[in-house]
Amino acid sequence: MRGRSCVDPRALRSPVGAPARSRRVAGTAALLVALLVSVHGRARDVAVELAGYSAGCGVDVMASVTGVDVGWPLGNGERGRVRLDLREGRPLIGRIAVSGDAEGAGVAVLESVDPVFFLTVGSRWTPPAKPDDQKWAVFFDKPAKRPHQTHLSALDLERVRVTSAGRRATVALETLRAGPFSGALELTFYAGARLVHVEAVVETPEDRRAIIYDAGLLGDPRDMLRAIAWIDTDGRLVRSEEGIDGSFRALAVRHRAIVAETEGGSIACFPPPHQFHFPRDWTDNFRYVWHGRGNRGRTDRFGIGIRQDGEGGGAFVPWFNAPPGVPHRLGQFLLVTRGDARHALDEVLRFTHGDRFPDLPGHLTLTSHWHMAVAVTAMKQRERGIDPLPVPDFVGMFKAMNVDMVHLAEFHGDGHQKDPGPLRLPELEAMFSECRRLSDDELLLIPGEEVNTFLGLRQPGKHPGHWMSLFPRPVFWIMQRGEGQPFAEPHERHGTVYRVGDRADMMRLLEREDGLVWSAHPRIKASSWTPDIFREEDFFLADFWLGAAWKAMPADLSRVRLGERPLALLDDMANWVGAPVPERAARRKYMLGEVDVFKLDRTHELYGHMNINYVRLERLPRFDEGWRPLLDALGRGRFFVTTGEVIVRAFTLGGVESGGTLDFNRSARARLVVDL
Repeated sequence: MRGRSCVDPRALRSPVGAPARSRRVAGTAALLVALLVSVHGRARDVAVELAGYSAGCGVDVMASVTGVDVGWPLGNGERGRVRLDLREGRPLIGRIAVSGDAEGAGVAVLESVDPVFFLTVGSRWTPPAKPDDQKWAVFFDKPAKRPHQTHLSALDLERVRVTSAGRRATVALETLRAGPFSGALELTFYAGARLVHVEAVVETPEDRRAIIYDAGLLGDPRDMLRAIAWIDTDGRLVRSEEGIDGSFRALAVRHRAIVAETEGGSIACFPPPHQFHFPRDWTDNFRYVWHGRGNRGRTDRFGIGIRQDGEGGGAFVPWFNAPPGVPHRLGQFLLVTRGDARHALDEVLRFTHGDRFPDLPGHLTLTSHWHMAVAVTAMKQRERGIDPLPVPDFVGMFKAMNVDMVHLAEFHGDGHQKDPGPLRLPELEAMFSECRRLSDDELLLIPGEEVNTFLGLRQPGKHPGHWMSLFPRPVFWIMQRGEGQPFAEPHERHGTVYRVGDRADMMRLLEREDGLVWSAHPRIKASSWTPDIFREEDFFLADFWLGAAWKAMPADLSRVRLGERPLALLDDMANWVGAPVPERAARRKYMLGEVDVFKLDRTHELYGHMNINYVRLERLPRFDEGWRPLLDALGRGRFFVTTGEVIVRAFTLGGVESGGTLDFNRSARARLVVDL
């Protein structure tokens, strides 16, 4: 498989780090000779194809008789160097090094390791009543309950391709196989960053598959490794020398990263921060990193890396969709540095702003759809005589992540949401009281509920859907109205109390109290048919119906973007509403980010499951003032949604900000300006 080259590689690409002029000359010579290096071996030729690569990307690549050498700037005057060994029987990554200049070989950080993937393949079940175009939009599933099998990836080297785009270069090695999946192992290098993106890009001919994966590096740790390091759930750096050559161990850590500290520096392994987490009801820390021998019972070699738990996190744990005939990108990142483990972890956290949503002038951060049983928990604590009530972990967690406003979704599986009053009113009072107690000048806890009645359509085999409620102040309302009972009446303790018995009552309440509502998890879960089935109904077209909510659900590693299900709905809602003529201008529909998980504690892996709304507000409202400015901003589309890594500092189209109206009749062209 691997052996001598029939073409001198120096004719194809000048040595890594050579001057730009020399590289151009070498590239011209290469075109006159060939656009690939053919490496002859005992079984077959391995072609290193360079036609799709340009040295102008900032990453230098040189093919030799035995492998591929990559060099790229890391920043701060340093360069990374990776040797990919194409010889039979050798670890693929022969050497990862860091040098202080363009010419030196550098200091070896890690040697003789193989990037590997442990792919667990199960099946996808779809409810029979699901719409045909939503067969993959599934959350209510648990593949771990059905037969499944884990496969260790194996590289049968038949082809090597080098391509470049922008400021990056990718080396793709084929064929990578893992059970019924096959494709390429891709390593991407980024000019100016310490990262190596290692991906299994694989597809399957089999239908109705669901998958999870572990990834990592396998090798012999005794040559260079000094310690394994991570940050524990209390935020402390842990260095373990005992685990260097031990048996398999999965770890609950913060920030999803584990580090191999060596004599020459450190290598951190970590996943894409949001793409790696399929949706769950619970964000418990399911030990997302590993080290040692014997992972999944598929290898005796020592390794470190990232992992997924296929069972925990609620009654439904859906894994990733794996539709047939399309490439799925199973990824992990390596970060290389000459520094110690602490330096490596600090560098990892730069990519997620320290797992924190950064300040943005003129904006406040809002997160929505949290089932944390705030009211019922407080009531039970008071019944046990606890005084004063403790501050829940989530308060400190949100503040540490720079979340300004948290919109609850109470009484979803707890409490008595449909009670006629005796139980419901004290629970509402407890919710308002706790939101007031836990709010301060850093955090506004906003009462809210997820509701499944009144605003919907009941059709055979179709759930009417769930929706979120947001009022600008505490509102006492009961979800029942008996014959002869008034819609609204004064209450000696709670002020006005409303009784809602049907759609008309609900619309009347929202209009009187200036509330906002929107579809929770549209086109999936219990909202699989909404808002589509009621898009012509009066309540959907009303000003108080904001639109729907965005979440990266379902998870599908073959998709280019996160959350394509709600993004497609956002397009559809814009088309349903039509052109912004005066009589319909107020009916535009928007999409708010939602999280939709249950109770938290400080050990949870929260950032990887979150998204955030940046709302154009200058000041955080105090609880007793009410939060009408928030509803006004949302209703006018003055916000954007992000997972946190990319921040939109400014955005205009034809000089108009988000939420505004651009009149295309005034000009044949509109200039888009985005500051990211």
